[in-house]
Amino acid sequence: MKTSLFLVSFLVLLPLSLQDPIPEVKAPTRAHAELTSHGFPIGLLPLSVKDYYINKTSGDFSLLLQGTCKITLPPDNYLATYSDKVTGRITKGQIAELRGIRVRAFYQWWSITGIRSSGDNLVFEVGVVTAKYPSKNFDESLDCEGTRASS
Repeated sequence: MKTSLFLVSFLVLLPLSLQDPIPEVKAPTRAHAELTSHGFPIGLLPLSVKDYYINKTSGDFSLLLQGTCKITLPPDNYLATYSDKVTGRITKGQIAELRGIRVRAFYQWWSITGIRSSGDNLVFEVGVVTAKYPSKNFDESLDCEGTRASS
């Protein structure tokens, strides 16, 4: 009887022990906090931020990621790529001179050159063209595609 109970317990628990452990959730970084202090949601940056530098006087910043990163952006599922280094100038409600983020739309890659906060919306600048999206779509920071949250 003890042997059969042990065998049943073993067979029930074996699949649970073979599953991946619960992935570690990455916390937003200081760079994400810097975004919110300037009126932007943290979801503009992926979770893979390694380091960043900001000149508090000019707003010039340099952001280092753990490598190039691809993310599917809400709400229209545009594919965005982040270089391993993103630079620009941030002030309250505006990111200008942005370099290092590209988005695929209309079968072509476009560089996002700026982002403005406008009420409850974000206005993305691609040269002289702009696109407006609700900022709530970017409330959550995403992990790069092809990586695991625990990496």
